[in-house]
Amino acid sequence: MAFQILLNVFIALTWMFLSVSFKPTTFIIGYLIGLFMLLMLRKSFSSRFYLGRVWAVIKLITLFLKELILSNFSVLLLIIKPKMPIRPAIFAMPTVLEKDWEITLLSSLITLTPGTIVIDVSDDNKTLYIHSIDFDNADDAINSIRNTFEKAILEVSRS
Repeated sequence: MAFQILLNVFIALTWMFLSVSFKPTTFIIGYLIGLFMLLMLRKSFSSRFYLGRVWAVIKLITLFLKELILSNFSVLLLIIKPKMPIRPAIFAMPTVLEKDWEITLLSSLITLTPGTIVIDVSDDNKTLYIHSIDFDNADDAINSIRNTFEKAILEVSRS
């Protein structure tokens, strides 16, 4: 991926020198030309086309912001109720993520979302222990995390 980005920037700079114009618009045009060239040659690279990964990162950030806002509202609704009907619990979530950075990212996203915190990761990195402030069902909570954060992280890292 890094090679493709550097190659695209190199093509853009080459376009600027060939055009003898050092304006930002010339760089952007060269970058778009390089992007088109790399898109045509994407089968010759061993890794996937880098814009797919960039798009997956943008989707992950958008998903996190959406979950952050929804979690804030749900915690706010719990707090403003007079009796505070919370049901805290700790549950174990098995994960399919293998790399350390994937597990760290998932743990960070879960912890940064209000109402949940990752307490521990098992020694084999296969299970996350999560505390939830309002807990209904373990299967629903696990499926919710799998279908949002874990799926998005897999798109960024492996697809």
